[in-house]
Amino acid sequence: MVISAIAGAGGVGKSWLALHWAHRNADQFPDGQLFVDLRGFSPDSDPMDPAVAVRGFLDALGVEPGRIPAAPHAQAALFRSLVADKRMLLVLDNAADTAQITPLLPGGDRCTVVVTSRNRLPGLITGHGAHHLFVDTLTDSEARALLAARLGTARIDAEAAAVDELVRLCGGFPLALSIIAGRAHTHPQLLLAGLADELRDDALGVLDDTDPAASLPAVLSLSHRALSDEEAKVFGLLAIAPGPDIGLSAAGSLIGLSRSRTRGVLRRLEQASLISEDAAGRYRMHDLTRRYATTAHELVDATRTAALSRVLTFYTHTAHAAAYLLDSHRDPIDLVPPVPACHPQVLSDIPAAMDWFEAEHRNLLAAQRTAAAHALHRTSWQLAWTLNDFHYRRGHRHDQLAVWRIAVDSADRLPDPGAQILTHRLLGRAHVMLGHHQEAIDALNQALALSEQQNDRALQAQAHYTLASIWPDGRRALEHARRALDLYRGLDQPIAEANALNAVGWYAALLGDHDDTAREHCQAALALFQYHRDVAGQAQTLDSLGYIDHHSGRHHDAVQHYGQAISLYHDLDNSYETADTLDRLGHPHVALGDHDRAREVWREARDLYRQQGRDQEAEQVERQLDRLRSDRSHVDGS
Repeated sequence: MVISAIAGAGGVGKSWLALHWAHRNADQFPDGQLFVDLRGFSPDSDPMDPAVAVRGFLDALGVEPGRIPAAPHAQAALFRSLVADKRMLLVLDNAADTAQITPLLPGGDRCTVVVTSRNRLPGLITGHGAHHLFVDTLTDSEARALLAARLGTARIDAEAAAVDELVRLCGGFPLALSIIAGRAHTHPQLLLAGLADELRDDALGVLDDTDPAASLPAVLSLSHRALSDEEAKVFGLLAIAPGPDIGLSAAGSLIGLSRSRTRGVLRRLEQASLISEDAAGRYRMHDLTRRYATTAHELVDATRTAALSRVLTFYTHTAHAAAYLLDSHRDPIDLVPPVPACHPQVLSDIPAAMDWFEAEHRNLLAAQRTAAAHALHRTSWQLAWTLNDFHYRRGHRHDQLAVWRIAVDSADRLPDPGAQILTHRLLGRAHVMLGHHQEAIDALNQALALSEQQNDRALQAQAHYTLASIWPDGRRALEHARRALDLYRGLDQPIAEANALNAVGWYAALLGDHDDTAREHCQAALALFQYHRDVAGQAQTLDSLGYIDHHSGRHHDAVQHYGQAISLYHDLDNSYETADTLDRLGHPHVALGDHDRAREVWREARDLYRQQGRDQEAEQVERQLDRLRSDRSHVDGS
């Protein structure tokens, strides 16, 4: 006997798939097929008693009423004996659980049984060796093909943009797509763009219908109705979680349960096909299911507020710890202690921190927006602070700008001048990275003015240090860097002083002062960074020394310094600075006649620039590679 268990989310077309497969493979079952709707998730009745299904099978097999025993267990035994040696297909549709299925399994090993359910039916898989097939949502191309099959390619091609929007909004749910196709088919005058507008405004209303079989909310309600009180509450809480997915630790804080209990509830929701778990152990709720969950399980305000507080605290504290793993020398910020039942995740080192940021990035962005929307302004700007180094190392320049814009707005609503100065300064830095010259000046001058009002030398120094990065001519940049250095001296902030020393050396080098001011200041900075074990500062200063070496004709020293900087950047998982240093490293290789090595590092820099969306830098490196190819062709031709 071969058993296939087909499970999937509400509205994914498991019954259609089973019947379609049975029709296409009818010749493999010469002794016939049996089908029963077990009504495990039915809008108008309870699940069918297995004994009723057995009696229906006996009638379908032509057993005379007088031969059918009265006892249900005897009827089941008769059914198994009748089909034991036959090559038959049994389709057990819409099953509630394994207990409903077991009495219907035939004897012998020649029959094939296909079971469909909204539940995963783990007991059927482990106890009877069923082959599990999870029916997921459709891909975009499959969704377009479904609409084209129902509406015709001409109508689809005529409103391609609207079709793309419908596909996006339906998110691959075949039932949702079928409902949309049905409306468009019965109203040929209706523009698909108008239907997309309706779906965007009120998805569940558009996808509802008086016929429960053609209503997505009705289909989802069948799975929701089968949940326990605890499962239903967790289902509702997951719908308010910020971001597209959630990890187990974050879910535990959101729900307020222990890790083991959280895992158990999530597993049951996943078995009910209301959420899905990916290979990395992260849980996701389909957008349409999320919309349904927010209305199907109304949370009292206190429950919703407490859950949001726990999950936002989880993200803030875990991200704060991760940020300090990336740079332990940052000026500290004060967090509110974790609320009860919130358990921030413990991370061990830089790779673990970067992996966590990668996995949670979209959730952290959503968490900041959620915090701002709920007037949790301190959490809002602090989340931006936690993301700063990760965004910088990964080159997420537009996300960096977005979070600092929100952070500035939040900080300005707080009676906290320090937060206002910090957020304006780092907003200016985000504008600098995108080449927004005037916007950067405005933000940084605001930070400087606020710091002067507070008469805070350290904050003034930070503002001058960041202002130095704005000016392309070098002279005004050097003035701000020197002012920052003067302010830092005497404040007992050696890392900040080292940063200013390196900045003075860098901008002096850009002005051509390679062997005096530039090298002297950068070497002093490197000594401080090494003494205090600041790896990021060492990498930046080694890069500066490489630039000074190259432009003073010491190309071998430049290659060595650049190589050391790149090695440290790799340790820090800083691909943004790695790309810049690789770009600079190619030039001393060219000066030394090592064109193969120059070509290698420039290709790596170009690829990193492209990955980071830094198109202008990538094009510049491509031109450098073109010149190398041209020079080689000229040599070969001569």
